[in-house]
Amino acid sequence: MTTLILIPARMASTRLPNKPLADISGEPMIVHVARRARESGLGRAVVATDSVAVAEAVVAHGFEAMMTGSHHQSGSDRIFEALQAIDPRGEFETVVNVQGDLPTIDPALIRASVEPLSDASVDIATLGVEIVREEEKTAPSVVKIVGSPLSATRLRALYFTRATAPWGDGPLYHHIGLYAYRRSALERFVSLGPSTLELRERLEQLRALEAGMRIDVEVVKSIPLGVDTAEDLERARSALGAQDRP
Repeated sequence: MTTLILIPARMASTRLPNKPLADISGEPMIVHVARRARESGLGRAVVATDSVAVAEAVVAHGFEAMMTGSHHQSGSDRIFEALQAIDPRGEFETVVNVQGDLPTIDPALIRASVEPLSDASVDIATLGVEIVREEEKTAPSVVKIVGSPLSATRLRALYFTRATAPWGDGPLYHHIGLYAYRRSALERFVSLGPSTLELRERLEQLRALEAGMRIDVEVVKSIPLGVDTAEDLERARSALGAQDRP
């Protein structure tokens, strides 16, 4: 499958102002994400942003950026606008949405995200990891996957929730918000209005499930560090600084 990696980035973070341009080891955070996306080897990687400053920073470091509107309510809407501009003839079959606040993400995780699409019946693929910390099993900030096992490393998603689920003995899985869409699935997804459960749980992926779309999950071993706060930023600086040291 021909694959396009799109990285949505906006400047409107309230908890960490100007987040995409936050300095990490001498480079903006968004540049680290673009580099990891390129290193995945899946295909062309483009940052989709409504900020001229972000676009200029990305291009200055040798990566590609696409300007998008400032009206988008979600990253999926932003990447769809970028997709239409980049590929109006529909040549890319798969679109991978890599969040712009994952500067330490392992490129292997990006590659893993497309694996479930080898099944032609899957519309959207994503990632999950088994929860091992007890406090995360009940934390609403940790989104859980309720899924039917297909193999040792794959689930068919039945639901996503902030509650502790499913009940009973067995593993719980933490959802990693990185998505690989068939092009037709992304087109359909953005055409749908917000769904009842999406609004209730505040989880956009439930829109797809409520519409009867199939989401499969590749189970991986590690969770990428998402940068949402100043504390997260310091952790990312420490992690990437350690990589830079001999």
